Amino acid sequence: MRSQLMNRTFALTLCFFAACGPPVVVGPPDAAVDEDAGVTDVDAGQGDDAGTMIDAGRPDAGTPDAGVPDSGTPGDGGTSMTLVTVSHERELRGVWVASVVNLDWPASSSLSADAGRASLTAMVDSMADAGLNALFFQVRPESDALYPSTLEPWSRFLTGTQGQNPGWDPLDELLTLAHARGLEVHAWMNPYRGLVSSSTVTAANHVTRTLAGSAITYNNAVVMNPGQAAVRQHVEAVVSDLLDRYDVDGVHFDDYFYPYPDSSNTPFPDTATYAAYTADGGMMNLGDWRRDNVNTLVREVMGLVTNDHPAVRFGVSPFGIWRSGQPVPGLDAYSVISCDAPTWMANGWVDYLTPQLYWRETSLQQYSTLATWWAMRNMGGRHLFPGHAVHQLSAMNWPLSEIDGQIAFTRTLKSQGAQGDVHFRAAFIANNTKGVHTLFKTNLYAKPALPPVLPRAGASVAPAVPFVSVVGSTLSVPNPLPATVRFFTLYREVAAGQWE
Repeated sequence: MRSQLMNRTFALTLCFFAACGPPVVVGPPDAAVDEDAGVTDVDAGQGDDAGTMIDAGRPDAGTPDAGVPDSGTPGDGGTSMTLVTVSHERELRGVWVASVVNLDWPASSSLSADAGRASLTAMVDSMADAGLNALFFQVRPESDALYPSTLEPWSRFLTGTQGQNPGWDPLDELLTLAHARGLEVHAWMNPYRGLVSSSTVTAANHVTRTLAGSAITYNNAVVMNPGQAAVRQHVEAVVSDLLDRYDVDGVHFDDYFYPYPDSSNTPFPDTATYAAYTADGGMMNLGDWRRDNVNTLVREVMGLVTNDHPAVRFGVSPFGIWRSGQPVPGLDAYSVISCDAPTWMANGWVDYLTPQLYWRETSLQQYSTLATWWAMRNMGGRHLFPGHAVHQLSAMNWPLSEIDGQIAFTRTLKSQGAQGDVHFRAAFIANNTKGVHTLFKTNLYAKPALPPVLPRAGASVAPAVPFVSVVGSTLSVPNPLPATVRFFTLYREVAAGQWE
């Protein structure tokens, strides 16, 4: 598993006497060739923008170099190297890729393996072309899997039949595709959804069968009872298994905790579970007990990530209004679905929140009002990535200027922890709905950016200064941390001391 790299940003300036032919890309484990064929600058992996000058003789903070020298270019035939200060944008530019009912990918549950690979490649290429840098990919839409798992069955959205092997591993291939194009992959999971439809034919190892006593049918769907410890333990086992086997950059939960009410506001039927809790001496009222069940899952997943996979980012995208009237009227997520997201942030149980702020600036639920409210919570040094309703460009005929203005407003809150945005959802960007792909590519996301560094202690390591060698017009940068560095960023000197 890789580690994020801490606040170290540096550039290598190479001056050498060689004819400058066409740049030659040096393959792994080397990274990079400068477009000028004369200067290359390397921001190692997930470093920050502090701009601190790095001493070429600086030790490696205990990180082994696999035999690669740290600095200098011995025997370079006239080459000399200095280290200079560089900086670049840090901003998470995410998009949700929904697999449930084939919304974004796969577009059909009848694709062959080859067609699935081709469509996955096309989707990743489109998101990278738009300037995005993080895919929130739904790997567990209904207690199933878009990857081979011994804990849960294959998703029916891949083949039409739950438990049927599609003949390939979409998550594994997505990681290869996305990382090669500079995109992070965050595994998006629905923690409590058992089935989208209660009429679905399930596989023998689906949780609605293995934990049948915890499966509650509500509003024509199946919810796994958050009040049952076995449900929480199963979700945590799934998270742990995925992180042990896949080099994902994050784990992401959406807003489905206790279920949203049906059209008749039918109470969620968990009275027997609550009665068992009180009979055992429990003192919390129903609302506090439900919130505590959800809080326990979030807290324990964060502990799992912190202890076993500290470089992985963990966050949640709650409903955009915490309490009705705070600061705007609307559904009260705290009481209705037992979601107390500000508490998670204040206690450091998440690395970020992505509140789903799916309203226009001209509505009662004004985007700028909500974004400011979330940014002003006690965030414990963590991040805010507001969620945007790109799908409303089509569904509600929003003007493109709405998305443009919302992202611009997020950027005014950067000093308050708002470090990027996430968009719902990929199909509308891929289809360039009302020109949103073009807006991202040519304007909002035209200049590359890396996601912000994890603000959690223990999530990063200091990179070793890489060794650079020059052969003709080819610059080779052997990676001193091959198992942990995700990306290198290259810079060009556009004027004396000015790096791009």
